[in-house]
Parts: sequence; structure tokens; C-alpha cells
Amino acid sequence: MAPSRPTILDVASRAGVSKSLVSLALVSPERVSEASRTKIEQAARELGYRPNAAARSLAISKSNTVGVLVLDLYNPVFAEILDGVQTEMRAHGLSTMLVTGGDDPRLEQQELEKLLEFQVEGLILISHRMSPETLREIATQVPTVVVSRDDISVPQMDSVCNDDVAGAKLAVDHLVSLGHRRIVCLSGGDNPVSNARAQGYREAMAAHGLARHTQVVSGGLSDTAGYRAAQDALSLEPTAFFVVNDIAAMGAIAAVEEQGFDVPGDISVVGYDGIRIAGLRTINLTTVAQPLTELGRLAATRLLQRRDHPDAAAQRDRVGSELLVRGTTGPVD
Repeated sequence: MAPSRPTILDVASRAGVSKSLVSLALVSPERVSEASRTKIEQAARELGYRPNAAARSLAISKSNTVGVLVLDLYNPVFAEILDGVQTEMRAHGLSTMLVTGGDDPRLEQQELEKLLEFQVEGLILISHRMSPETLREIATQVPTVVVSRDDISVPQMDSVCNDDVAGAKLAVDHLVSLGHRRIVCLSGGDNPVSNARAQGYREAMAAHGLARHTQVVSGGLSDTAGYRAAQDALSLEPTAFFVVNDIAAMGAIAAVEEQGFDVPGDISVVGYDGIRIAGLRTINLTTVAQPLTELGRLAATRLLQRRDHPDAAAQRDRVGSELLVRGTTGPVD
């Protein structure tokens, strides 16, 4: 049988003080004399006492915790955004509680409800599948910031995202400057981010007088989806692929090379996101890089502001990208 954990009563007995004084020292240590606080801290250390965070949050009506919902844990984009969120929250003395909905919208809703049950002080949604109605309801319950999507406008709910249309234009402009004309876009399927990047591709092709060469092949955001989309697109005889995320671009490169083509000698490939792994020498992917960590930091900043000013007008931040030219793009032979 496992030994019982020490309680606040055990600490009070060891320190020779009342339970209420121990509780006060844990919640508002500045209100307890240094002598009493020292005795309580020493007793807690000797007993191995660890405060109950849930009980403490009930006592002070604050959890000092922010909930973060991530679409999935497979895409490194989300991990890098999360890193920025956590860095900023730690700097303000807050913890983060992470959940993911995976591919199931119902599970996503259940996980969100769990976060609310823990009385989190705010929510950051790093991509999601929620309806506008659900988001409006959430925003009335707790300060909320959405990252990577700005297609839904909800009062008093802030959003932080990349300018995906402008980023896609950077990719097309780069390929056109290398002499490419038959540029095929491998999309990420029917979702707001992928649709915006495909829109940017179409607009850039038209601006360069290449509307007749515009081709969008439906794919997905995984390496497998990128591989299959590239296989389908090779029949279009492209000289370049613009792929709407880096993971799918890696799958596309595998498909191109499997068919005996050289990257970039025969087909150039540009990805999107700027995940760290894309810069490895063995991958060396040309990509449109979002400031992923900065997106997370900005989302955390907006949430802290929303917590302090719940009735302020919603903020819509849209940040730019930069093109990182590496080894997967080259001039047309």
C-alpha cells in the first residue's frame, strides 16, 4: 500500500502553527511574517508536502493556468507555436495545460470542456474545427485567442495568423524569377489555411501572366498526402511544385525522386511553414517561413491583454513570412 501524502494539517502540526496560517502562507506569502513563513516552508520541505493546485485555485479563484488546444501533435508547426506560447506564459508566472482533438471533432469538444472544468484563465486554440457558434459561446466564458485562422470573426475573441496569401506569392515570385512557368500547386485539402495559400498561388500566377498554366492538385498536409498529390501531378509535366506545407513537400520530393527525376535539376520544390527540420542538410528545403515561435508569443500576449481587458475590441494580427532559399529550387534547364 502506497504511503499517504502529507497534508496541510501535517505541515501545520510540524511547524506549530494553525492550518489557516499555512493556507495563507501558500496563497499570499507576503501577508505572513518572515519567521512564520520560514517555519512553514521548512516543515513542508521536511515532509515532502506539495500543494494541491486544484484546491489552491478554488481558494483564490485563479488557476494560474492557460489551456491550449492543438489540432494534432504530428505537425511540427504546432509544436513550434506552442513553444512560443509557453515561453511567454512562463515569463508571466502562468502554466499551460495542453490537449488535442486529433481527427475527431467530438473529441476536440470534449477536451475543450475538460480545460474549462479546470478553470483555466484563458484559452489558446492552435487551429481547430469549431463552428462560429461554438467559438462565440467559448469567448463569453473565458478569454480566447485563435492561432493560424482568421476566417471566423467573433467579438472579443482575438486571432493571430500568418498572411498566407502573401506568403504563397513569395513562393511563386521566386519560381518565376528562376524561369519556371509550369508551376503546379499541391494543396493541403479543403481547409481555410490551404485555401488561402492556393488563392495566393492563383493570384501570383495571374499577376505574372501565367493564368493558363495554373494547376491546383488536391492533396493534404501529411507527407503521405504530399507524396500522392505529387504522383498525380507529374502527368502535368511541371517544372516546379509549390506545396502548401513543408511536411507534404517532403513527401512530394520523395515521389519526384522515386520517378527518376532530380530535385531541383528537373523539378523545383517550394514548401511552406519554415519548420526547423526543413533546414537540415539532408532536406535543405526552400520554404516560405512563418515566424512560428513569434506567433505563439504574440498569441500569449494577446491573451494576457484580453484577460485584463475582456471588453476590448477584438485584435486581428496578421504577420508576414520570409522566403528561405535552399537546395530544392533552381533555374529551369
